[in-house]
Amino acid sequence: MRLTDFWERLEQVFGPGYSRSVAHDQVLSQLGGRTIEEALAAGEETHKVWRAVVAAYPDRVPAKLR
Repeated sequence: MRLTDFWERLEQVFGPGYSRSVAHDQVLSQLGGRTIEEALAAGEETHKVWRAVVAAYPDRVPAKLR
């Protein structure tokens, strides 16, 4: 998954303003206690980060974006 696709999906799920807040502020155990931004900056693959988002917010991510 390209990084631009990742950010587009995150915005679809959380909205354009809140998605950046989630990426910056929410620590996900699925990412080893890092935020989305920290995981991506550390070189984590986008599809792995996306899977962590889906696992952390299963009720929020629609089936078509999983």
